[in-house]
Amino acid sequence: MREIWLGLPGNFRGIIWLTVGVFILSGVNVLVKILGSKFHAIEIAFFRYLVGFIILSPVFVRMGWEQLRTERLPLHLMRMSLAFVGQVLVFLSVIYLPLADATAFMFTKPIFTAVAAVLILHEAVTKKRWFLTALGFGGVLIMLRPGSDGIDFIALIAVIAAAIWGTANVLIRMLSTTEPTTRILFYYHVGGVVVFLGPALWFWQSPTNFELMLLVAIGGGTTACMFCYFRAFAVGEANAVAPAEYTGLVYAALLGFFIFAELPSIWVASGALVIIGSTYFIARDESKIRSIAENSETTR
Repeated sequence: MREIWLGLPGNFRGIIWLTVGVFILSGVNVLVKILGSKFHAIEIAFFRYLVGFIILSPVFVRMGWEQLRTERLPLHLMRMSLAFVGQVLVFLSVIYLPLADATAFMFTKPIFTAVAAVLILHEAVTKKRWFLTALGFGGVLIMLRPGSDGIDFIALIAVIAAAIWGTANVLIRMLSTTEPTTRILFYYHVGGVVVFLGPALWFWQSPTNFELMLLVAIGGGTTACMFCYFRAFAVGEANAVAPAEYTGLVYAALLGFFIFAELPSIWVASGALVIIGSTYFIARDESKIRSIAENSETTR
């Protein structure tokens, strides 16, 4: 069986890994939405990081402190601060918005990543990239539908969450130049447990045994999702694999309909299509730029 799996093209395996990861994440969002009627998003976030740390702790122990020690703690702290705020806002959007809406708003992350890369990394941007970015923001406006009634506050939270995560992704890119993935995950999870412990106790609602199982499933599912994402982009090319992430909107719409009787509006569907189109071409454009850069390095 292993030989058959490894015999498949790398891009195909990457698509399978990412599709599985997206499906797991959709299931996690269902659990967050169910538990959100009783538990504060901060308490759910605490369990997410605690369970993730426990699952990954054998890897951290095997590495040892010498390999986990970092000289870039300030950058880790900046990235963690953004990620922690973003995580709570994501949970809030999942709890209070229809699943398809919350998922669609999170597809805007690459747009904010592109903008943050210009502001932080001073990356050169082509006119085509600016056009695609503006198009993506147009999709956001379609979903937000600003008008006489104002903007839905929770929808705005979802957009802010995507912006925060998009910026955090740029900081991960900066860290990745010297920090291995395991070290980044170590500080991310340890920081999450420490930061959310106090606030979680403040908002604490004692879970039943069944609810505790669901909270553990959120942490385990999120960790499994991360692993699937890492494997997907490790075995496949980003421009070939990344579009599989858009299956998340299908999962969210189906799960939202059958479990919560939710129906995505025509505005969300239309805006999501615009965002998916713009982010797809942004990702493809970025992949081409990286490929050219890598080829130029190898020919030197």
